[in-house]
Amino acid sequence: MARQLDEQIIGHFPVGKRLRVLDVGMGQGTQALRLARAGHQVTGVERDPLMIEAARRALEDEPAGIRERVRLVEGDGQETGVHFLPGAFDIVLCHGVLMYVEDPDALLAGLGRMLAPGGLLSLLVRNGDALAMRPGLAGDWAGAVAAFDSVDYRNRLGVNARADRLDALTESLAGIGAPLRAWYGVRVFTDLAPDGTTVPPDLEDLLAAEERAGRTDPYRQVAALLHLCGSRGLPAA
Repeated sequence: MARQLDEQIIGHFPVGKRLRVLDVGMGQGTQALRLARAGHQVTGVERDPLMIEAARRALEDEPAGIRERVRLVEGDGQETGVHFLPGAFDIVLCHGVLMYVEDPDALLAGLGRMLAPGGLLSLLVRNGDALAMRPGLAGDWAGAVAAFDSVDYRNRLGVNARADRLDALTESLAGIGAPLRAWYGVRVFTDLAPDGTTVPPDLEDLLAAEERAGRTDPYRQVAALLHLCGSRGLPAA
């Protein structure tokens, strides 16, 4: 999934452009490290001390040139204005965070202020228009019926979370001056794959199928996750 997101994000900028990236809620730093390895300057923000420590350990294993391109900040993603100047980043990532925020509008407004002209805000959210798919495909018919009328769900870790609907986020992005530029479905075919599944020998075919479905209606509409890219104007060539 990380590779798919990388391609969707970087594809909105000229080839070879070195970008300033802010990764809010970076977790253990998987996406941040991938972008740093690609030559970009990355700042990761994470409030969980255990995740910060895991990111630091992963960073220690990288060559010096990559370590120099990564800055780790322990803090809350809703306080970006405390740590950074407005317009300081070409890309702001907020992946797998909004589902744990009861009211995302304030967070989104703060992230939008971090964007430079032409900057891209990348959101990865649970698809509120397809919540019935996972229980339905698993044969949980009562769960599927209940999911049609709710945006609340329990994730695989047993944590209560909240999904977002495409229409509502489209309106929110327009409201913060970073209107929706593109959106994709993520985990169209692989949502029921258990965590820790062995990498299949036909991985490239799987990724090609997911990438094609993620860009194509009606498949992307029933993806487990949505990847939305809002842009503050067009990037300069």
